[in-house]
Amino acid sequence: MNRETSFLEALTPILVLIILLTLNVLVFEDTLAGSNQIALLLAATIGGVIVRRSGQKWETTRKKIVSTIGSAMPSMLILLLIGSLAGTWMISGVVPAMIYYGLDIINPQLFLFTAVVVSAVVSVATGSSWSTIATIGVALLGIGKAIGINEAVVAGSIISGAYFGDKISPLSDTTNLAPAMAGTDLFTHIRYMFFTTVPSLTITLIIFLFIGFNYDFSSALVDVNEVKSAISHTFSTSPLLFLVPVLLLTIIILKIPPIPSLMIGTLLGGVFAIIFQPEIIREVAGITDKYSKASYITFMQAMFGDVSLSTSNQRVNELLSTSGMRGMLDTIWLILSAMVFGGVMEAGGLLSRITRPIMKMAKSTGALVSSTVGTCIFFNTTASDQYISIVVPGRMYRKAYEEKGLKPEVLSRTLEDSGTMTSVLIPWNTCGATQSRILGVGTFDYLPYCFFNLVSPLMTMLFAYFNIKIRRFSNGNKNEKIIDQTTE
Repeated sequence: MNRETSFLEALTPILVLIILLTLNVLVFEDTLAGSNQIALLLAATIGGVIVRRSGQKWETTRKKIVSTIGSAMPSMLILLLIGSLAGTWMISGVVPAMIYYGLDIINPQLFLFTAVVVSAVVSVATGSSWSTIATIGVALLGIGKAIGINEAVVAGSIISGAYFGDKISPLSDTTNLAPAMAGTDLFTHIRYMFFTTVPSLTITLIIFLFIGFNYDFSSALVDVNEVKSAISHTFSTSPLLFLVPVLLLTIIILKIPPIPSLMIGTLLGGVFAIIFQPEIIREVAGITDKYSKASYITFMQAMFGDVSLSTSNQRVNELLSTSGMRGMLDTIWLILSAMVFGGVMEAGGLLSRITRPIMKMAKSTGALVSSTVGTCIFFNTTASDQYISIVVPGRMYRKAYEEKGLKPEVLSRTLEDSGTMTSVLIPWNTCGATQSRILGVGTFDYLPYCFFNLVSPLMTMLFAYFNIKIRRFSNGNKNEKIIDQTTE
């Protein structure tokens, strides 16, 4: 018979992980290259020992670890395909063309504001923050760097916009998952989220407007023409290249699953590279004749490995380097390690043991919502997966919300405002690790500028404490039908 672990025992692997991660930041320059992965595995080992001492068989723990890794497998496949897509879109000239024309049409002072809006529109249409950041986001980052804006600030604006769509789009998986866990319907959930989402986005846009109008562009504006010249002398920047992102976004909007969609986008990039960029094909392959052979070599190299293109401008050279699938392997290693740790912690009931006292202290509505926010952030940090941060707290708190007479959309909104929004702020979370690798910006570097992600959990707690738009069952009737939940 299994013995229940004590609170201190359950907390020990978390404390070990925090200590190791802190040491890694102090000692290693690139913590994603292996040190954080080992920290997660060592903490998982401590957790495994504690779970075994409680009487649970290793086979049970192993099955949970395998199941947890299995749940992250689609994310890892998507990550590999994003690496290959970045490679073929670079050699095809799609990303360089976006940067080239973007420098013409985007006002530097309004750039950060525009980056949020463009990322938000694309992510609402596609329902995917990952696809948005990997395509439009990469181009926006290049434009921002070209006009002299700090890449961490640009990344924060892109992520803020992309996660607006991830949170609000009916095509988003988390937007569908949260109401399912809370017990409400999709469109009730989306409509109710607007109460906290619109103020959060408004605050975000105002902050980025303020930054943009107070940013010093004097040193960067001189280089814009040089950047455009370097791109145009290296690539064919035909507007026809924009057919690739348009076709990909159309495919995603038509609800083609992410994995085949990204593969189609990758292949389109390769085809357009062969058609529009013969000089790039020959340069990467190192072959001046036999174009068919050069095309095959360049296409494969762009998908799996490093590609660096040389221009007359060093800043542009930095923008034109990709690592294909190979560049994503450290991130996949991190996700695997995080899933091992999360699997051990969940298998032994250590996570629920830690959060149980928190639930008991949640007496008021504000305290209950704040506890939910804290629990979602806790699971994003420990289980390292945004889906777990929605599913587990959703299951844990559903009854507590019912007992307080709160409608399920209050819970579903809280899950989105905290679970979805903070996942990208944790370096070893699948979302944080992925976006950091795609954009080439450290998670802790862009974190202070992800204003939408930072404001959202605070906004949902503010609404709860001041009892703003908090829906309750009439006369405490918990059996009230879901069709009546849209009324205030």
